[in-house]
Amino acid sequence: MAGHAEQTFEPLNIAVLTVSDTRTSDNDTSGAYLVDALQHAGHRLMEKLIAPDDVYQLRAVISRWIAEPQIQVVLVTGGTGFTDRDSTPEALLPLFDKTVEGFGELFRHISFGEIGSSTVQSRALAGLANHTLICCMPGSTGACRTAWEGILLQQLDSRHRPCNFVPHIRAAQPACESRE
Repeated sequence: MAGHAEQTFEPLNIAVLTVSDTRTSDNDTSGAYLVDALQHAGHRLMEKLIAPDDVYQLRAVISRWIAEPQIQVVLVTGGTGFTDRDSTPEALLPLFDKTVEGFGELFRHISFGEIGSSTVQSRALAGLANHTLICCMPGSTGACRTAWEGILLQQLDSRHRPCNFVPHIRAAQPACESRE
């Protein structure tokens, strides 16, 4: 693009939530993968939690992060299937100001090449809330890898062209501000 200055990488502040009734910090391979991947890419981990698959507890955690001026992106793994306990979409859709329709569509498209028609049982989704990007993917480590490598690595990189999500995400606020 002639006339445009070379873009530089802008590290983002990212929180990771694993939605599970059974995982612990010892066996949360999906959350650990996302933490490693985002840090390897040059982003900053702000917080990592494991929360039970409960609509109101999920909304509470995500609402807190949406309101936190330093958190720019939230990555959620788990709770996107069809079991009775899977409630991530029901919990988070009401919080979105805008949905990112293409995230789930592209995830399922990429995933089809890996797991075939079973991808129709994924309810992966994404949206923006208070200029915070929230991306929800299935709970398997393979699904997190698919989402990260196939979508998120590029879309969270300010240098990716022709477009990426960085301009739509709020600028991180300083950790400590004087309230005078």
